[in-house]
Amino acid sequence: MHFSDFLQAIFALAVTLGLIGAAAVALRRYGPGALARFGSPQKRDRRLKVVETLVLDPARRLVIVDCDGRERLLLLGEGRLVAELPTDAR
Repeated sequence: MHFSDFLQAIFALAVTLGLIGAAAVALRRYGPGALARFGSPQKRDRRLKVVETLVLDPARRLVIVDCDGRERLLLLGEGRLVAELPTDAR
């Protein structure tokens, strides 16, 4: 192995690590959702929105969902809807 082959390998490694670092910086700056924003237009008038969640235990959580201006309290557990709890009107 000649000295020029060794320098070429070191240079190739430096370029590869530089490209990986540049990709990491770009991903941190623009975020993982940046490509999704370019791909499809965002809908401005969404009907469904998660207002708040509360984890009760590893299997269950409470979720407040706003649908068409009405908030609903849902108890979710084990991958399914356990109960829709009544909420007071504001």
